[in-house]
Amino acid sequence: MSSSARPGAPATSVPRTLARVALALVLLGAGIGHLTVARQEFTAQVPPWLPMPADAVVLVSGVVEIVLGVALLVLRRHRAAVGWVVAAFFVAVFPGNVSQYLTRTDAFGLDTDRVRAVRLLFQPLLVVWALWSTGAWRAWRRARRER
Repeated sequence: MSSSARPGAPATSVPRTLARVALALVLLGAGIGHLTVARQEFTAQVPPWLPMPADAVVLVSGVVEIVLGVALLVLRRHRAAVGWVVAAFFVAVFPGNVSQYLTRTDAFGLDTDRVRAVRLLFQPLLVVWALWSTGAWRAWRRARRER
């Protein structure tokens, strides 16, 4: 089932649309949390080796998450490109998750090595979620076939 409300917008299915909207809401919630109630928790997760103040990293990444969440909702014609950017963002923040595991930093209830390790296993799922829900992976495969 494919549908597209605007000419030029890539076709999508209801499950992909729901997944994309859910991902947008997750990013918006996390981004708002970075800037407000969860700021300290996010600050605790910033790797000590980053050459920027931890609070600045949290603020910038929060703004980026909000922008990405909005982009997932409104940039219909650029949905696949936004999917790649969101996937790249999840890859870019992965070293912070690894650092949290290696430094044994407690934050967001991630208070054991096992729980922090399990979290690392979910990061690739976020990348897949971004690529699938936006049709980015499908668009890339289609473009390769057309060459």
